[in-house]
Amino acid sequence: MKGSKTMLVLGATGGIGGEVAKAALRRGWAVRALNRHAERMKSDHPGIEWTQGDAMNEADVVAAAQGVNVIVHAVNPPAYKNWALWVLPMLRNSLSAARQTGARIVLPGTFYNYGPETFPVIVENAPQRPRTRKGAIRVQMETLLREASAQGVRSLVVRAGDYFGPKAGNNWFSQMVTAGRPVSHVTRIGKAGVGHQWGYLPDVAETMLRLLEVEDRLNNFENVHMAGHWDDTGMRMVEAVQRVVAKPVSVRTFPWWLLAVIWPFVRLLRELHEMRYLWMRPIRLDNARLLELLGSEPHTPIEQAVEASLIGIGCLPDPKTHRSMPTQPLARS
Repeated sequence: MKGSKTMLVLGATGGIGGEVAKAALRRGWAVRALNRHAERMKSDHPGIEWTQGDAMNEADVVAAAQGVNVIVHAVNPPAYKNWALWVLPMLRNSLSAARQTGARIVLPGTFYNYGPETFPVIVENAPQRPRTRKGAIRVQMETLLREASAQGVRSLVVRAGDYFGPKAGNNWFSQMVTAGRPVSHVTRIGKAGVGHQWGYLPDVAETMLRLLEVEDRLNNFENVHMAGHWDDTGMRMVEAVQRVVAKPVSVRTFPWWLLAVIWPFVRLLRELHEMRYLWMRPIRLDNARLLELLGSEPHTPIEQAVEASLIGIGCLPDPKTHRSMPTQPLARS
């Protein structure tokens, strides 16, 4: 992308939105963000132009998108609740803004869109027949983007494995350890010997930026898969956590049996139980289109990625914060 580069990030305080904003600033973009508490955000996130507004309000999104080249749609309902009610209207607001400004929409994608008939290796044009409610909503989101591309609205879906990273929010990595506590055990989510793919958020963000820099080679609707971190044995991520914490920790198995008993009564557990099939068979995304466009994929070494993720959820001390702390214990309030 040549000339002026301005990006609107919806969800800039979240995991992927925050990483995209940081990557864009590093690469010389002007970054604008929409937030209901814009004034409060300014001191905590220097370099970003914060605009007051709500992603649920079409007029706010359209106003914030004036003059931008790209709209990063990385926004989720607060606490990931009310997906069925809010997710599609928010995307329609971004589409409205894209139609009026000519900006390309960038959407972080997942493999939740797919059913087991596409496993073990999922190609870009594989049929999307999900087994979960959130997966079905994601299919609807991508369908809206694909349909809009016929009218000239450009979009880019960058699909990765299960997200993990410094501020990944609700994710499977946080089910492997206990957030906010030193690591005493690690939980293996899937079956031993069953491969699984992970997507490190800073790598996903860097990939998005590099793809946007070859805008002239992208289709109106572009769907790109990342190879990410491939856990071929189902134990690589567990072993990486053990190496990073550098102490003996026990390994437990995720209690799928317990979810089967109590999931009908707890919404969050019901949604976790729906995703069980994604952990019982190997899943790997084919990144052929990404390599065609970029030649290589950004890839952070697994130990570095895991360490940053553990620091982000409070399982390891942040070296920068730790150095500045007083030596005497703080008084409890």
